[in-house]
Amino acid sequence: MTYRAPVAEMAFTLRHVAGLDRAIAEGLHGDLSDDLVDTILDEAGRFANDVVAPLNKVGDRHGTPLKDGVVTMPPGYREAYRAWTEGGWNALPGPVEYGGQGLPILLNAACIEMWNSAAMAFGLGPLLTAGGVEALSRHGSEELRARYLEKLVSGEWTATMNLTEPQAGSDLSVMRTRAEPAGDGSYRISGEKIYITWGEHDLTDNIVHLVLARLPDAPAGTRGISLFLVPKVLPDGTRNALTCAGIEHKLGIHGSPTCTMVYDGATGWLVGEANRGLACMFTMMNNARLGVGLQGVAIAERAYQQALSYARDRRQGRAGAAADGASAIIEHPDVQRMLLTMKALTGASRGICYLTAEAIDRAHRAPDEAARKAAQARASLLTPVAKAFSTDIGIEVASLGIQVHGGMGFVEETGAAQHLRDARIAAIYEGTNGIQAIDLVTRKLPLENGAVVRGQIGALRLVAERVLKEGGPAFGHTAPRLRETIEALDRATSHLLKALGSNRPEEALAGATPYLRLFGLAQGGACLAQAALAAHAAVAAGATDPAHPARIALARFFAENLATASRGLEETVTGGGGFLQDGALALAG
Repeated sequence: MTYRAPVAEMAFTLRHVAGLDRAIAEGLHGDLSDDLVDTILDEAGRFANDVVAPLNKVGDRHGTPLKDGVVTMPPGYREAYRAWTEGGWNALPGPVEYGGQGLPILLNAACIEMWNSAAMAFGLGPLLTAGGVEALSRHGSEELRARYLEKLVSGEWTATMNLTEPQAGSDLSVMRTRAEPAGDGSYRISGEKIYITWGEHDLTDNIVHLVLARLPDAPAGTRGISLFLVPKVLPDGTRNALTCAGIEHKLGIHGSPTCTMVYDGATGWLVGEANRGLACMFTMMNNARLGVGLQGVAIAERAYQQALSYARDRRQGRAGAAADGASAIIEHPDVQRMLLTMKALTGASRGICYLTAEAIDRAHRAPDEAARKAAQARASLLTPVAKAFSTDIGIEVASLGIQVHGGMGFVEETGAAQHLRDARIAAIYEGTNGIQAIDLVTRKLPLENGAVVRGQIGALRLVAERVLKEGGPAFGHTAPRLRETIEALDRATSHLLKALGSNRPEEALAGATPYLRLFGLAQGGACLAQAALAAHAAVAAGATDPAHPARIALARFFAENLATASRGLEETVTGGGGFLQDGALALAG
């Protein structure tokens, strides 16, 4: 079963959950209109369905073989990538002054979801290029921007992010790659980087590597890291002194080359200030983290579509006393529960990611500094939730998809297993989900002495109050269950802020991961409730779209069946840290 982009659901979420209509009405996006949004989404959906989706299984089976330093991409990738760039999709959110279309990150978020649902291995490369554009736009010299940005924005060239080394995974303080001044304004980069996504390929004439390295006089630790732009092909047309020395053989995303890159005195140029490279790279990483969260949504959506189709066709057992002969398995209550769980978790994570993108847009486009600052704080708070919650959901939904298929899900020919294999990396790269939870608790909760997270919790409460006042019988117990989840989040937040303020960081860290999950349930439940409220209003106004009652039912299912986990998560956050004292004993047993 192939993929069909859920354009209508994406558009509804953009408008009624993330607030795109409000932003357009406020003039934040220039002359962008509802009609243009619909046109872009429709065209992106067609391209994803017809051009990218057929590459998914091809890329998984073919892989990216390396021979003599050259990577051969899977059949069809070159033609699809050329058509993708010629269609202007790479340039969608890019800066206008360098050939981009300057469209909202929020609108591009929906497109990113489509590309990665269609074929995650294909959609992964452009994510890194977008991050490279962001980093170079904000930190690159005028000369570097003039030389590289236009081709990166168009997609004629791609970009990579080079952080990890064999001895330096998440801990970049022990990084060894060196940068020696050449005396002409350039540097000679030497070292080895691993896990470099699309580090070598045959789709473009040049690849622009953004590489972290140390200068000779750099201080120790992360404060001594600088960022360098190191192209595969130098401005004079000669090949730079860098090679792809190996390709990783991975669990999934086989159509995306994951490279070991060796720099042997390669020529590079400093990006930003010396010894401030980590700040520059985080610009690229924060961009990529939202993109990776969208990959979680994307894989969840595709796994759900395939499981739903299979459940409608597969006949097994009798569902109910009145059943005559074998029933379609979708008629069995437990299969319905699995499918509803898949759909609800996918919709919740989509809402969180789109909200995060909208906050980033406002941080860049709001008319006054105070509004931009508030939006940036909100985006900072939501980004680790968008990345970690959504990628966890991608794994869970893909696993449920296999379960719906039964034994056929464990067989590669159905394609259900590929979704789980592809999804698994998203919780690891661009900062593991454990690191995202640590970031949320130790850096984002204390923002403005807790005022940012309190403001977000306040916004969630307003949604729950609206459900209580405006929702009808079809909402069931949505309002009380959502309110319970939000109050659990509030109490857990107070506990963590108190622990941090009382110099008990280990206690806060012990509860970081369950806290992030609790945050995702509260925010995701509110997103689905917002969609349900908009659907309820549309039905009251006479709309007959069958998707509207389905949105109300989905919000109810999430609140009554999934958000109920919030009680246990709160208890884990506030009282589960005892393992710090006796965990060593348990592990030694």
